[in-house]
Parts: sequence; C-alpha cells; structure tokens
Amino acid sequence: MALMDFIKKQFIDIIQWTESGDGTLAWRFPMADMEIQNGGQLVVRESQMAIFVNEGKVADVFGPGTHKLTTQTLPVLTYLKNWDKLFESPFKSDVYFFSTRQQIDQKWGTPQPITIRDKDFGAVRLRAFGNYAFRVADPKLFHTEISGTRETYTVADVDGQLRGLVLQNISTAIAASGIPFLDLASNQMEFAKALTAQLDPEMAKLGLKLESMTVQSVSLPEELQKILDQKIGMGMVGNDMGKFMQYQTAQAIPKFAEGAGGGGGIAADAMGLGAGVALGQVLAQNLQAGLQGNTNTAAQAAAVQAVATLKPDDIIATLEKLGDLKAKGILTAEEFDAKKAELLKKLV
Repeated sequence: MALMDFIKKQFIDIIQWTESGDGTLAWRFPMADMEIQNGGQLVVRESQMAIFVNEGKVADVFGPGTHKLTTQTLPVLTYLKNWDKLFESPFKSDVYFFSTRQQIDQKWGTPQPITIRDKDFGAVRLRAFGNYAFRVADPKLFHTEISGTRETYTVADVDGQLRGLVLQNISTAIAASGIPFLDLASNQMEFAKALTAQLDPEMAKLGLKLESMTVQSVSLPEELQKILDQKIGMGMVGNDMGKFMQYQTAQAIPKFAEGAGGGGGIAADAMGLGAGVALGQVLAQNLQAGLQGNTNTAAQAAAVQAVATLKPDDIIATLEKLGDLKAKGILTAEEFDAKKAELLKKLV
C-alpha cells in the first residue's frame, strides 16, 4: 500500500515563481501530494531568493540562478529511505520564494502631533509625513521572524509594523542628530538622513533593508512657524543692520497702511510690529517719502508724528523685545549690541 501511495505522487522537475505584482514578499511553493525529483531544477530569478525548509528548519538558501537539486547537495531527508534501490530518491521539502526587489513609495506619517525635545525651544509638537522604500535582504531571518509558514506574506501585512517603527524612532533620530530643530524643519534632507540612520538597524532585525527615506512635509506649531519665517528673512539680509531695519519696515508697512485706512489705532499697530517702536523713525521716513506729492489726510499726518516720536519707555520696551529675539537665536550678539547702542543714544 505504501508503494502504491508513493507511485501516485507527482514528482516535480522544475520549481520556480513568477511574481504577480501584488506586493508579495514571501510565497510558499505548493507541495501538496508532490515531491521533488532527485536532479530536479530550482529556478531563482533576479530580484528573488529561495529557501528550503525541512522538518521545520531552514536547510539551504539559494540566490538567483538555476540550481540542480540532489540528495547529495541538499541536507534533507529522502521520502522513502528503504526504496533507494528502486527509485531515484525523491524527497519532500517546503520551498519558499522571496522577492528582494525594492518596495517603493511606502507611506509614513504622524496621525497625531508628536512631542520632541529641542535645546532651544524645549518641548515641541510637530506633524510630518513622507515615503520610504525597502527590500527583503535576509530571507532566512525574515522567514523565521516575520513570514513563517504562511502561503503568502505581502507588503500590506508588514506595513503597520514598519509605520510604527518610523513613528517610534522620530524623536530619537532628531535627538541623536544634534541638529537644531529650526534647521531640521527647514532642511528635510537632513531630517530624512537622521531617520534613516536610526531605522537601519531596527529594520535589519526583521531581515529588511531600508533603501531610501524621504520627508515631504513638516508642520510646525504656528508660533514656531513665525519664528522660522523671521529666521529665513534675517538670513536673506545677513548681518547688515541697515538691511535688517529695511526688512522690518517692509514687514510693517502693510499693517500700518491698513491701520491708516481705518482712521485709528495706527501708532499702536506700528509699535507692536517686529522690533517695535525702535524702527519708528525709519518707518516715519518711508511713510513721509511716500506721502510727498499726495494729499495728506489728518490720519496720515498723525501717524507720522506718532511713530517719529520715541519715548524712553518705548525704547526700554524695544530693548526687551530685541533681547527676546537674541535669546531665540534670531539676532546675533553683535546685532543686538549694535542696536542697543543705537537706542541708548536716543535716551541722552
């Protein structure tokens, strides 16, 4: 009876896998009621690897190429040990194929803002998203740790785990990079490099390799976005205090003009902008030049007079605001000292 059962079995001459393009990472060759003929061929294509598993243990790993399978070259057991004189020793073994090509455009993101620590701003909440690409690099490890004996294992099956790894390592990556938060937020390539360095060893534990990582967007809290905008503006004018004052004046004029059109609250609006009333004289000069040749309304004349007059209390308040800008790194110590000396002269 055992002999008849053996004869009914189908012997496999060629073992191969053609991917279906559905994101499959691991696929088990169907072996039901079939055995591998001694001397059969295993065809492993480029971007694939295959492993033989016998009695629950990985027997061998095969890379791309055509491999002749014999009981002498494979550490597996023959199906019928006592019939080796009658048959050419067919053997039973599970065969798993793995796709080693890049799995591109995998999405990651922060569903909720995450909190990170920064040396300049303390606790900061941000949101970010991007994409990444990975591949199976160690099929034996991936089989034993992740895919196991399943018939198929796809990208979708591992997606949640990989997204979780990205989110778990964002804070650590930023801290380990040593890059100031504002610089990191404005340089997404540095952000991506920091994430890649942190995630590489974590994905290797799963038998995977991170091939690329991109950060497509970083959303900052509104107050930090304003500081970042100011820092970018200062970067455009450099250390020239004259250009700095021109920059601040340009920022102030639209709001000042809006106040003038309303007929009230003009001086107060101007005082609250940028570096405050320390820029009053420059703003007044710009406004006066713009008013020449035009009809001066009472509101415009009052605005010029208000911003051109500096009081000691206004100067002290402006110095305090400039001190805050220095503490946040927007003004350098040299810029602050130069402006401080200029304002103190006005108190004499």
